[in-house]
Amino acid sequence: MNPEHLPLLNAVSAPAVHPDGTRAVVSVVRPDFDADSYVGQLWNVPLDPGKQPRRVTRGFRDTAPAFSPDGLVLAFLRASADGKPQLHVVEAGGGEPQVLTDRQLGVSSFAWSPDSRRVVFSSREAEEGRYGSTEGVSAGGENPRLITEYQYRMDGVGYTLDQPLQLFVLDVPELGEEPRVAPAGRVLKSAKSSAEDCAAAASPHVPRARQLTAGRADHIGGCFSSDGNSVFFVASLHERSDGDLARGIYRVDAGGGEPVPVRPTNTGRQTVEAVRQSRDGKWLFFIAHDLGESGLDFVARNSAFYCMPSAGGDATPLSDVEVMDVASPGLRIELRGADGALVLNSAQGTVELLEFRATGSHALLVHGDQEVTGAAWGGGSMVVTFSDPSTAGDVAMLDGGELRLLTDFSAALRTQAGIIEPQELTFASTDGYPVHGWLVRPPGVGPHPVLLNIHGGPFSQYTIAFFDEAQVYAKAGYAVLMCNPRGSAGYGQDHGRAIRAKMGTVDMQDVLAFLDGALAKFSVLDSASLGIMGGSYGGYLTAWTISRDHRFQAAIVERGFLDPVSFSGSSDIGWFFGGEYTGGSPEQFAAQSPMAAVGAVRTPALVIHSEDDLRCPVEQGQRYFTALKQQGVETAFLVFPGENHELSRSGTPHHRRQRFEQILEWWAKYLPTGANPTPSPGAESAGS
Repeated sequence: MNPEHLPLLNAVSAPAVHPDGTRAVVSVVRPDFDADSYVGQLWNVPLDPGKQPRRVTRGFRDTAPAFSPDGLVLAFLRASADGKPQLHVVEAGGGEPQVLTDRQLGVSSFAWSPDSRRVVFSSREAEEGRYGSTEGVSAGGENPRLITEYQYRMDGVGYTLDQPLQLFVLDVPELGEEPRVAPAGRVLKSAKSSAEDCAAAASPHVPRARQLTAGRADHIGGCFSSDGNSVFFVASLHERSDGDLARGIYRVDAGGGEPVPVRPTNTGRQTVEAVRQSRDGKWLFFIAHDLGESGLDFVARNSAFYCMPSAGGDATPLSDVEVMDVASPGLRIELRGADGALVLNSAQGTVELLEFRATGSHALLVHGDQEVTGAAWGGGSMVVTFSDPSTAGDVAMLDGGELRLLTDFSAALRTQAGIIEPQELTFASTDGYPVHGWLVRPPGVGPHPVLLNIHGGPFSQYTIAFFDEAQVYAKAGYAVLMCNPRGSAGYGQDHGRAIRAKMGTVDMQDVLAFLDGALAKFSVLDSASLGIMGGSYGGYLTAWTISRDHRFQAAIVERGFLDPVSFSGSSDIGWFFGGEYTGGSPEQFAAQSPMAAVGAVRTPALVIHSEDDLRCPVEQGQRYFTALKQQGVETAFLVFPGENHELSRSGTPHHRRQRFEQILEWWAKYLPTGANPTPSPGAESAGS
């Protein structure tokens, strides 16, 4: 895969299964260089093996499909090239989509009522005078913000207190009705014209929504109760919520009113991540992780799946929190049957599909060499979406305990770009601890320069699934090593918490042992031509390692957590993250700080950062680059305007391509291979 192949990466959403069990609908979204954006539509996927998938919408970017419970309507989000996602509905059998919202900041998520007549959706509600809510007032002309709280920003969002996520309910109109027309002329100018008339003139086809929640907190994951009378959601509405990470379950009447907490009586302080009521109405399923007595101890806490009576009471953990983590990247709770639910579990470089029942029983439905990204049940059919070494995303049906493939959205990726399958490896660390990971080896006899790639998090994991980074570097002639050292997710809480107050110890030991094991095992790997790279926590461990191990010919430090001291005040999570991971004392900060050890670095290092990164702010990269340059280390600073912490995953397609090109140019300079493509010009030099 080369950088120009990015538009071949089709990302497939979680499936929506029609209630009759005959078909599913997914969104398929890809980067597009012409639009410099992400484009995609909805696809109908028949479960009959004799029928082929087909595109069923024609929007710029259509996502998040969901059938109404009666199967008559398909709802989804549609965004125009220059607009925010808005809620649309279309007859399940096809037709012209109808827009239901015109939210200034767009719609984030939605859920159907059991009677198929209403939808609850979440949307950010802008404070008057901000975010374009007042004509003629630009971002630079807004009033100043007086900040008194820790939690006031979020990477990818910006300021949050003046645009909180609120919940709204709207009635879904009959799709066969005659469309409403906008009042005009004499009617609109009449003194008798109402506020409704004026609103209808502005948006004649959009029904009015009722706001359910208020206040400055985000209200997340709204879903109807089984009888449709209430809406459940999660939020931080407790007293002194600014000083901890706790988030709880609330219920509000679907017609409006004050939210009421629904509390488990036997758990400590927790972050609740998702909630759903069982179809029989007896139980609340929820996903949560513990926070300890402080309410801040989030480090490597596996998320557990719980069940409690719908009115509150004792909560029963249905999953084993020590070894299972159901807060996978595709986090959502899907219902199955009267008292069952489906969740995803991160497990040793894979993501599995599990089914739990309120009775306590559970079953492992899908496991093996893939990353399940979504699942849904309808009409007796179980449909999953997944990625594996050969696909960036596809749809399959669980048939007789096996996955039956229904789509091939990565066919062009395989034929035009080529995919190199990773080789699974495990090596012993210096203390005998097993370190699990993969080698993506380029074709040819070698010797191949080696890139040691370190993931972010740190409580995340590399998986067996297709990974564009490894594919691009391997195509350029590099052997790519990726592992999940202590500190990673997917291997139990003890594995993840092993680096608490000890960052840069056993985690560095593990990644270097994995490198040494691979070099000893494979003679085609060139031990004299080594590079090391990583982003976020991976940037941290890269910078830390090159201050102690000088075997690498070059390094790339991307969006790194590089100085715990300044990070504590500049990052959106800085007020708690550094203190919980490194320990809060100045001595602990210094003992685990790459910035404090930068004077020992001799390895040429490219520092990459995004200007709008609020998670690891750009000052982290700026100060690290400046320190390297001042002490005579070969370095460069690659900074991307308009991008946040997610540049490599969801940045604009043009920037993602430029990033790859600049990375390959850096490696070509210090780790040349015969396969290095000629880099394209893209970044203006600001001096070396």
